[in-house]
Amino acid sequence: MHIMSFSERAYIDVPEDLIIENGSSYFGIPNTNFDAKIGSRLMNEYLDERVYAEELGFDGVMLNEHHQTPFCGGSVMDVEAAILARITKRVKIVLLGNPLPVADPLRLAEELATIDMISGGRLVPGWVRGAGSESIANNTNPAFNRERFNEAHDFIIDAWTKPGPWRHEGKHYNYRYVNPWALPLQKPVPQMWIPGIISPETVIWSARHRYPYVALGTNLEPTVEMVNLYADVAAQEGYQAGPENFGYLQNVCVAETEEKARELAKGFVYGGGFGSFARAEWMFPPGYNSKEATKRLAKAMTDPRTGTEIIRFSQGKVDVEEIKRSIDKNYQDVLTSGLVIAGTPETVIKRIRVMLETLRPGIFGTWYHHGPMSFEDRKTCLRLLGTEVLPAMREIAKELGLPGPFEVKPGSRPLPASGKRDSVVGALKAA
Repeated sequence: MHIMSFSERAYIDVPEDLIIENGSSYFGIPNTNFDAKIGSRLMNEYLDERVYAEELGFDGVMLNEHHQTPFCGGSVMDVEAAILARITKRVKIVLLGNPLPVADPLRLAEELATIDMISGGRLVPGWVRGAGSESIANNTNPAFNRERFNEAHDFIIDAWTKPGPWRHEGKHYNYRYVNPWALPLQKPVPQMWIPGIISPETVIWSARHRYPYVALGTNLEPTVEMVNLYADVAAQEGYQAGPENFGYLQNVCVAETEEKARELAKGFVYGGGFGSFARAEWMFPPGYNSKEATKRLAKAMTDPRTGTEIIRFSQGKVDVEEIKRSIDKNYQDVLTSGLVIAGTPETVIKRIRVMLETLRPGIFGTWYHHGPMSFEDRKTCLRLLGTEVLPAMREIAKELGLPGPFEVKPGSRPLPASGKRDSVVGALKAA
């Protein structure tokens, strides 16, 4: 199993009232609330945390990228990745992912190849479509988002593998000279992983390319459906999907006591948490998603036990105190459902075991921090994860037979002789 650490490297010095008054949305908050001195301190602390994660034995450090929002400090994550490529020695640098539809694919191919060379071949690139807010922030038409994603992906693979110089005349990208003198150290190309929140088109696309798919903290039931969909497509493509094809990112907060862990984990719902990434009209602008993806997202973004919106779609007058009470009330549901796991190492290990038995992933990301939380508390959480939770997870993964994608090549398992695929998930049960 590949176990990695992750956080959004958020600009955490944003008043909760401000997020709520902005329609429960981090995106759209004026940057007059940004203090570069605080930003400088945070970015250096976040880099130190990734070095610390390597020292503690994590297999990878995962970064992501979002634009023009305090929700995520990784607006140019390739810069962070280049620094980590030089100051770390062993960990995989996992980028989940670069938003292809808003990038310059040729420059991106060169940037990532440079990071792979500096790191000595430790880069794991990943591709995303970006949230709808990324299309707004980068002035691209969301209706062409998936077309741009597909063309940019194919172009980058060509740029890494096709001898130059050559010319590219596409629908969305045109280059009259392609001849990069920066190519990945890993041949023919680095392993690529795809993160998502259960868009069926992305799941199908990932399975057809034999890329591992990493579900980003979604509810268990729709995630199980996604894993089965991937396995069905894999079988149609002629291979048996295994744990090495699947990953899961889990919100998890560990502290010395149950009480402190639960208090710190409230950061995951600060201002509405993930559900307040961006207002619905910015997150899912017209043309961005298919009807099927929209239906699945509605299911993924609703607590199946209570019907509560995980992302707030309801419109109406903002009552800050009422919304705060609602966030506090829903926090217990978030803990009960397993969307956030908080506690001492002993408690966390028991609940993660349920996740591993149910989803059987070969990649597991620990999203260890969000919202206001001190540097010392973040390091304590990482320390307890590294010294007590990780060893237990490795034993569980060994017991359950959950190889990671660097132990078994994704897409390399043949189908059973019957031609019918084996089961890829365990019995569905609450974490």
